[in-house]
Amino acid sequence: MQYRRLTVDGFGWAFIDEGSGPVVLLCHGFPGLAYSWRHQVQPLVAAGFRVIAPDMPGYGGTDSPAAVAEYTYLSAAGRLDALLESLHVERAVVVGHDFGAPTTWTLALEYPQRVAGLALLAMPYAPDRIPIRPSEAFGYLAQKHFFHFDYFLQPNLADAELDARPREFLTRIFYALSGDYRYLDVWEHPSDRGGRRLGYLDVLPEAPELPWSWLTSAELDVYHAAFRKSGFTGGLNWYRAADLNWQLQSEVPRVLDVPAYFLCGDNDPVLTIAGRGAVDRMREMMPGLRGVETFFGAGHFIQMERADEVSAALVSFAASLDRA
Repeated sequence: MQYRRLTVDGFGWAFIDEGSGPVVLLCHGFPGLAYSWRHQVQPLVAAGFRVIAPDMPGYGGTDSPAAVAEYTYLSAAGRLDALLESLHVERAVVVGHDFGAPTTWTLALEYPQRVAGLALLAMPYAPDRIPIRPSEAFGYLAQKHFFHFDYFLQPNLADAELDARPREFLTRIFYALSGDYRYLDVWEHPSDRGGRRLGYLDVLPEAPELPWSWLTSAELDVYHAAFRKSGFTGGLNWYRAADLNWQLQSEVPRVLDVPAYFLCGDNDPVLTIAGRGAVDRMREMMPGLRGVETFFGAGHFIQMERADEVSAALVSFAASLDRA
């Protein structure tokens, strides 16, 4: 896969751009890269689509602004809209995983003319604004157990820890969030022990040696090289924008009426964190939702853990849309 570079309104993007035909835009989350979609690019291209997969803001070869406000879903969606405009793409089937999911549904809400269809992976559409600031909620949960959302909000702590040991962190987080581990066991650890704030590597499980069924050492090398160069601050800033996203979110839940599809692993902790009823609520507020597909035995990174099935689902969904 070859990367392109393009500067749009002073912001530098690095992205994969392959194939021709109707566009499918693939947006990753934490800790990801455009490379996270490596298994989906060629099947989509072979099916007659042009695939655009950017390193999202703060990751890989894309610019990493210092201001946290640059990492809100609204800011990222605006940048994606400008990127598509600069590439002369009028409409795209948009796919988002993890933080890429709320970014893409924000794109669909704010720039509906740009989105022909929306596929969400891992994170169901969440239209309801929680009653308190996320940082307050995270802090409350952190009183009971280690909660990475709260830890990531602390200035410089996670940045220093993860930047010092990038390969170890990537290996352990990929394993911990996979279908082969029960991630919520991490919550059995306290936030502090003996007066010391625990770090993420203090609580994440040891990972088995690579290769795994869905990740090789050579593939991990790609992530390691990228994060060793960029550091993790850009990725962590997506978490640090939580209160800003909350302020920007409408107090009145918004119906998202676009052809849509939701894919998830049944062992993905995101669904537990989202709460019971999250998928039912999504169905209520997304009248164009055409299906929910659950991959049993899979965890958070379904585009890698269930690569062939996810590729087939995305090809089928994109091909079903009226792209006129």
